Amino acid sequence: MRVPVIAGNWKMHKSVAESATFARELLPSIAAYESVERIVAPTFLALTAVAEAMRGSGVRVSAQDAHFEPQGAYTSQVSAAMLKGIASHAIVGHSECRAWLGETDERVNLKVKAALSSDLTPIVAVGENLQQYEASETFDVVGGQVRAALQDVEAADMCRVILAYEPVWAIGTGRNASAEIARNVIGDCVRATLAELYGAGISQQVRILYGGSVKPDNMSQYMAEQEIDGALVGGASLDVEDFTALVAIAAREKAAGSNS
Repeated sequence: MRVPVIAGNWKMHKSVAESATFARELLPSIAAYESVERIVAPTFLALTAVAEAMRGSGVRVSAQDAHFEPQGAYTSQVSAAMLKGIASHAIVGHSECRAWLGETDERVNLKVKAALSSDLTPIVAVGENLQQYEASETFDVVGGQVRAALQDVEAADMCRVILAYEPVWAIGTGRNASAEIARNVIGDCVRATLAELYGAGISQQVRILYGGSVKPDNMSQYMAEQEIDGALVGGASLDVEDFTALVAIAAREKAAGSNS
């Protein structure tokens, strides 16, 4: 059974002090759910403070991005090499980075490889926009993003990669892909692409998350799907009660699935 993952992307929210306080408030609420890999992704400024607050707890801390060069004249950027020892994960290819920062498939691939080289687990986001979705191009777009992101990534490293399907049209819009849509894309496109690239065995080991307006009131629907291994969460990760509910639902539904 694949270990479920609930990753909270705080985006550009919370000061350093607020992040540390929130981490200390969150930890007791989610500490008992050891069957779920719990990850929080604060801003770069707050990474060290949150990592210290979570130290020894089993809750992992992720960066929201990571540059592919170890150092250099890249103003405003933070490299994967610099994150080593602070964060355990790095989100790469998030739709907002693709849209606002001009992130290309080629750069996502470089970041995946840089993260792996720096002992970080890349959480690789893929997803189609509304125009592509309405044109029935989802499988072509998402499958192409998966292939591009994993170019030259060795099969032996795939156990350290997490993928996240986040339909752009469902992020921060209040809309969400149904559990059926998410299951079909994750199973018949993302996991099928992994099988083509690395074989069925590895494709069944890689954890694939859903992201897109995930909330406590729709979480059970996603977690009941065997193909969906967890969630990359935005707004709901900023509230202790909501995030705890998501972790609890993942623990419950995946335990039930393993016993059925």
